[in-house]
Amino acid sequence: MDHQIGGKSLTEWERMNPIVKKIEAGSEVLWLNPHYGEQGADFVSGQDVADAESRLQRFASYFSAAFPETRASRGRIESPIYALPKLQAFLGEFGDTSISGRLMMKADSELPISGSIKARGGIYEVLKTAEQLAMSAGLLRETDDYAKLAEKSFRTFFSYYSIAVGSTGNLGLSIGIVGATLGFHTTVHMSADASQWKKEMLREKGAIVKEYEADYSVAITEGRRQAAQDPRCHFIDDENSKDLFVGYATAGNRLKKQFADAAISVDSDHPLFVYLPCGVGGGPAGVTFGLKQAFGSHVHAFFVEPTRAPCFLLGLLTGLNDQVSVRDFGLDNRTAADGLAVPRPSAFAGKAAGHLISGCMTVSDERLFQYLKALKDTENHWIEPSAAAGIIGSQMLLGSRAGQHYLAEHQLTDKMINATHLFWATGGGMVPEKNKKAYYAQASRVRPISD
Repeated sequence: MDHQIGGKSLTEWERMNPIVKKIEAGSEVLWLNPHYGEQGADFVSGQDVADAESRLQRFASYFSAAFPETRASRGRIESPIYALPKLQAFLGEFGDTSISGRLMMKADSELPISGSIKARGGIYEVLKTAEQLAMSAGLLRETDDYAKLAEKSFRTFFSYYSIAVGSTGNLGLSIGIVGATLGFHTTVHMSADASQWKKEMLREKGAIVKEYEADYSVAITEGRRQAAQDPRCHFIDDENSKDLFVGYATAGNRLKKQFADAAISVDSDHPLFVYLPCGVGGGPAGVTFGLKQAFGSHVHAFFVEPTRAPCFLLGLLTGLNDQVSVRDFGLDNRTAADGLAVPRPSAFAGKAAGHLISGCMTVSDERLFQYLKALKDTENHWIEPSAAAGIIGSQMLLGSRAGQHYLAEHQLTDKMINATHLFWATGGGMVPEKNKKAYYAQASRVRPISD
């Protein structure tokens, strides 16, 4: 007898959604979200995002004081965008389909401090926590120069408090680095999927790393339980955090300004397609919310997950959000994309942004390494395997029946010559040189795209 998943048997799910069998088989798929464009719940507002941007601006002088790598940008934590004409030509010649329009990369792999998208949400929640504590103690006002937070007296003050987080890697790095620099006792609960070099780097930065011989869901649950026992500990909950979400969402208006500066139009005749690697879902969901605030209906966001860990896709497809696991569908959650190795999605992200997401895609580990190598060889940009997930986006959208259906349904087919395809390179900036060489060597052993 089939086991029950949300009150239905596996056979019933397969019958209701034929794509389920392909997902179970580990095939690369494009699933279109039937709830895209529906009215969603008001979990987050545009004002929340504006408040987050203001808070980040208040902390700019602190970053300039505490992190020298941010001085050139005056304490602003932002990443560049790059056009990728050589990769676009390479994929058009050797890939599955040619790419009409323009292919670009949002290089969060180059974000200061922690070299990943998690610098947006993770660092923001640490800052908000620090600000609230300092203000409550009468040590800080909004009108102050926040550079003073780098002084020893504030490090001593924050040392009476703790911050904890559950992570597969990059969120732990961003929170661990900034939390420890401010003076917090910082604990990162890390799953078995997390890369060893990330654990070592966190310890070097002064964070406490607790390792688990289990997946992300176990690590975050145990971290949450331990933090609840300490009234002076703030747990940053990647499965259910509004502050993380709005931190990510600030990316929307920032990208809009970058596009304006680069004379890149986004309107009814120039659609924007964004492909975001997805693990638990908070990062891409927050970014998508911000993109929709900035570009409205002219931006189309697709999440990309490993074929063996498509938790967000299954959460949306079943409507069960965090009440479903990839293991319910026979998948093992094992992937080289360590940051995406998550068995259950964020309930908050699904509810807050599920109606904003055009669809979800899956990508094999083999293809991640193919893309990592192709990007390095053609454009000389380095990213980690999980960050390469979005490169499949434009090819799957343009080269699949489901993708063509989406374009036709939204009257976009004849607009694609003017489209911008932006894949979000979510991390890789902190990868040690020896690990980069190992990744590239592994990529070189994978069947090349040109075969």
